Amino acid sequence: MSDLSAEDLGTVHFIGIGGVGMSGLARLMLTRGIPVTGSELRQWPHLAGLRALGGTIHMSHEAANLDGVDTVVYSSAIPKDHLELVEARARGLRVLHRAEALAVCTTGRRTVAIAGTHGKTTTTSMTTVILQHAGMDPSFVIGGEISEVGSNAHHGSGEYFVIEADEHDRSFLNYRPFVALVTNIDADHLNTFGDLAGLADAFLQFCQRTEPGGFVVTCADQPATRELARRAREAGLTVFTYGEAEDADLRMSEITSSARGVRYLADLDGTPLGEVALPVPGRHLGLNSAAALLIALRLGVPAQTAIAALAAFPGVRRRFELKGTADGVRVYDEYAYHPTSMTAALRTLREVAGDGRLIVVFQPYRVYRTRDLQAEIAAALAIADEAVILEVFGPGEIREPGEGGVALTAAVELPAEAKVFAPEWDEVPAEVVRRAREGDVVVTMGAPPISLMGDELLAALDERPGYAARHAAVPAQVDERSSA
Repeated sequence: MSDLSAEDLGTVHFIGIGGVGMSGLARLMLTRGIPVTGSELRQWPHLAGLRALGGTIHMSHEAANLDGVDTVVYSSAIPKDHLELVEARARGLRVLHRAEALAVCTTGRRTVAIAGTHGKTTTTSMTTVILQHAGMDPSFVIGGEISEVGSNAHHGSGEYFVIEADEHDRSFLNYRPFVALVTNIDADHLNTFGDLAGLADAFLQFCQRTEPGGFVVTCADQPATRELARRAREAGLTVFTYGEAEDADLRMSEITSSARGVRYLADLDGTPLGEVALPVPGRHLGLNSAAALLIALRLGVPAQTAIAALAAFPGVRRRFELKGTADGVRVYDEYAYHPTSMTAALRTLREVAGDGRLIVVFQPYRVYRTRDLQAEIAAALAIADEAVILEVFGPGEIREPGEGGVALTAAVELPAEAKVFAPEWDEVPAEVVRRAREGDVVVTMGAPPISLMGDELLAALDERPGYAARHAAVPAQVDERSSA
């Protein structure tokens, strides 16, 4: 495919176009003037924007959707026997995995590929925002929506193309990055890689695909990424590191995090850069910002330009996103589903809750992960005061007896009255209304569909009995809900 450009793809059809990754790539193609169609069964938020750009969206899956199509794009969530995928191959159409199609779109640009078990979306977004503030107009496709930009993809005029490189199905090995970042390596997707050693080997292969003249960036604080840096250097690659470690190229110190945001001092190669301040809280987000800062500096962005961009970083949809406030209850949405990222997010939300309680509404993502990491996920959920747990979201997977939401709920070490298994979507708002009190923080967390729950919770809180009486004497206030 190295000789293909996006314009060679003809009319492109996306199977399951509504997901954030697929919709971002579809948006990019539409803005490049490439005809796009897609099929979906659910009215995802991004579909309206794709239609406005001229995309044709079929709210069904059927063979006729492929009429007039030249290329079909699918993701790893699409089963091999999906009727549109089978039909595409029967017709002899070009069939590309999403990563292959994205790789085609990067042709002619220098790719900045952000990989790692955790923090990919936020770090990709931060890197993009810095390059935008530096006037470099990068192209980007991100697994989330930058709040300031209001988009998860853009076709820019600059030389750089910033992408989120997903390892879960080895698809990140389709890219040839100029900059390859690995934020961290943690036990996940072992159904694909077998064990941590196999996962680490795959990340090394990713780094080894870096173009001549390019470089690799890793975190100096984690043993797994330190080892990756050592192996990458042995392979002849240029490697730069960031973190709190004494030998980090970009070193962080005096890190503080509060509800108002995270701050730290940074120096590069021993030269002080000053204070870096982000308006979003969480030490883990500070670490992500250091990775983005290091990439930008090595690409020639002035330090103060990069630091100013981070100070204005607006956040990312589904990453610590405030959906709104209703009846004195703040409702956030957070994509975390792996226990490491869940732990970081829930500890940060505890800071935000202050004197209020923290209630987590969690939809587990993937049967194998929920089974293999059940104890760790349960421990993360126990950081909250109360937990409402839905059934596992695992398209194409089979749950064996004893697996899933019931078992996970039982494993969470909270009092019986502080946790509940809610297998039906419609049960959840009532549970939250019953449990949440003024001053509390509620977070919807986990698999992609749970992002649609926040607005339902806000509406239910608005309508709960006694709301009108409690607020009758209160002057009208600005509605804090986001436009998401």
